[in-house]
Amino acid sequence: MSSACSPGCGPVEPSLPRPAPRGRPPLLYLWIKAFHVIAIIAWMAALLYLPRLFVYHCEAPAGSPQSETFKIMERRLLKAIMTPAMVVTWVLGLYLAYAGGWFASGWLHAKLLLVVGLSAAHGFLAGCVRRFAGDRNERPARFYRIINEVPTLLMIGIVILVIVKPF
Repeated sequence: MSSACSPGCGPVEPSLPRPAPRGRPPLLYLWIKAFHVIAIIAWMAALLYLPRLFVYHCEAPAGSPQSETFKIMERRLLKAIMTPAMVVTWVLGLYLAYAGGWFASGWLHAKLLLVVGLSAAHGFLAGCVRRFAGDRNERPARFYRIINEVPTLLMIGIVILVIVKPF
């Protein structure tokens, strides 16, 4: 007879959850990161689309049906997509920075500065929505074409900082 036990003859061990492999973040962290990226994509899409709407809105006469349609589109984009996406981006991003222990990292400080810049651009564009809603826009379409590049430049810096982590 063999001294080895056949399966099932030894003491029953409780089934414990297996720890995540070393170096791999817990599943909750990865889910939060996924939703953070989704929120960023929605926020960036809105930050890039809203100035384009302003370009077309500038060309529509005040009070015209086209102008009124643009007002509705701008307000809905701001309130239903852009602002909620910004809030979710900030909340989940701060959680990820805390959970990952990144707050002491220089690259995160630089990234947060650029994200504050994106938030300032968001606030500026929200003010533009209010001006257009009251038929008080005084800027030409060319201004909004140029402003449209600001979120892109900030995003490039943010992505480089997050991926490369240069300092």
